[in-house]
Amino acid sequence: MKIYKTKSALKEYLASLKKADISIGFVPTMGALHQGHLSLIKKSKQHNAITVVSIFVNPTQFDNQEDLAKYPKTIDQDIALLESVDCEVLFLPSVAEIYDDNITADAFNFDGLEHQMEGKFRDGHFDGVGTIVKSLFEIVTPNTAYFGKKDFQQLQIIKKLVKKYKIPVKVKGCTIFREEDGLAMSSRNSRLSEEYREVAPFIYRTLKKAKKKFGTKNAEQLTKWVDKKFKKHPLLVLEYFTIADEKTLETVKNKETNCQCRAFIAVFAGDIRLIDNIRLK
Repeated sequence: MKIYKTKSALKEYLASLKKADISIGFVPTMGALHQGHLSLIKKSKQHNAITVVSIFVNPTQFDNQEDLAKYPKTIDQDIALLESVDCEVLFLPSVAEIYDDNITADAFNFDGLEHQMEGKFRDGHFDGVGTIVKSLFEIVTPNTAYFGKKDFQQLQIIKKLVKKYKIPVKVKGCTIFREEDGLAMSSRNSRLSEEYREVAPFIYRTLKKAKKKFGTKNAEQLTKWVDKKFKKHPLLVLEYFTIADEKTLETVKNKETNCQCRAFIAVFAGDIRLIDNIRLK
């Protein structure tokens, strides 16, 4: 596996591949890799001659500096995992390499997608996401980029970014990768205490029950039901549960026949924030 730490060196290498019309797949990550990340890499390898993975903990998408400081960093383990799936290229830049001396996010208009759900609770988060993803797309210039649907709102925003800025890359959303007990895989899971890890699957179990109830309850009734479930839970604290239209991400109050709905949830397990979602129909 080739490892590049500078934009110029990576661009020079990839330019030669582009000239030979070799397809490039791209999986951007913040490290602390797990099987969910590896599933994206395997998907990329199925459809591209070369797969580039980036590991970069992006400071401009954290509204909580303590969360940024605590974000897990396991670079030696990450490199071993990437080599185990025959990843061809790792881009491992420093903050200075990406931002120079100006660690600020650009301002983006994602036609309202950024104001829903996560946008209501994480100030400036999607400006940071837009800034780093646009930058990485310009550096790597991949044919296709792969993202997990656990961060479904982020996925829709990246699709909007590509469309609005006419960036020539296909964005593929991939199935949520879960632990055997249903917990959506996340780099933050490694920070869960044994007690919180044991109860965290309650989040997905609740989503699955909500999906079944969506046939008989409307969105407003279902939201109240989920809220009651978490108020009774001794450890997990619900930040939000929302049923939204997949395209607009706007909250749906009643079940509409022409709406492809998805349930979104954010929960605190102690000081660890976990998100998940499920398609309802």
